[in-house]
Amino acid sequence: MIAARLLCVCIVLFTTPSELWAQEVPAAVISDGVADKKSPATMEAPDIISHGATIHAVMYLASGAVMHPTVVLLHGFPGNEQNMDLAYSIRRAGWNVLVPHYRGSWGSGGTFSFGNAIEDVEASVQFLRDSANAAKYRVDTTRIVLIGHSMGGFMASRGAARDPRVAGVVMIAAWNIGAAVSHDLKNRSDTFYNGSPRLAGTTPEGLIAEAKQNAAKLNYLDDAHALKDRPVLVVEADDRNITYNHEMVAALRNAGDTQVTEEHIPTDHTFSDRRIVLQSVVINWLQAIVARQK
Repeated sequence: MIAARLLCVCIVLFTTPSELWAQEVPAAVISDGVADKKSPATMEAPDIISHGATIHAVMYLASGAVMHPTVVLLHGFPGNEQNMDLAYSIRRAGWNVLVPHYRGSWGSGGTFSFGNAIEDVEASVQFLRDSANAAKYRVDTTRIVLIGHSMGGFMASRGAARDPRVAGVVMIAAWNIGAAVSHDLKNRSDTFYNGSPRLAGTTPEGLIAEAKQNAAKLNYLDDAHALKDRPVLVVEADDRNITYNHEMVAALRNAGDTQVTEEHIPTDHTFSDRRIVLQSVVINWLQAIVARQK
């Protein structure tokens, strides 16, 4: 009966004329795996210290006693879309998932800023590489991948560019902060005014000033050279970021990256009506990374 239902789901997904391009739906997206009673899947809530402040995180541990590849899943600005469905699917696919909240966001200590968020990503990766944490959470430290949505996509790119040991990057509808502020601030001001009230220690005007002052440094096209030897997945939506996403793909290819994958999903910025497709694209890409490393 369950198998029949899953078959029906696949048929529905792949008979929609506008989405015949969609990839195969992985089992992890639509079905639970076999539980490991000795080392079950579970959830923990560790705190991460970043430059003296405590940032809150959620850790989704995959089932099984082996060391697991691990994703750091980075939310956007201010993080209304947490992509928890993606976190659960990735865990069912055999990966751990660490979801950190930047300083000044969602109850974490300290002050939010773009510069601080970059540092918080670095602190999150170092948390996973700490020998005690790696043993406790069963982290394969050679296979850490950064995945980010919107502003988190920028943070994933920048975090990996600053850390050559990161195994891969996924940029989902990634906001190119510096370029967008430089070229389209009039149409972007709503982002700052709507998001900043949910972030501690800052104001819309303060964040706009930071982005304008550091526009050249907050451009993810500059990360292309540092990422050119690693797999990168760029997932685009029909939103204000799509032109910048195309530019990132071109920059990576021009830098010599032969492992770039570009996927366009026709939906809004938060992939509201294409969550299954989004999960499928990401998990198929992650599984391909594991296959290449074996």
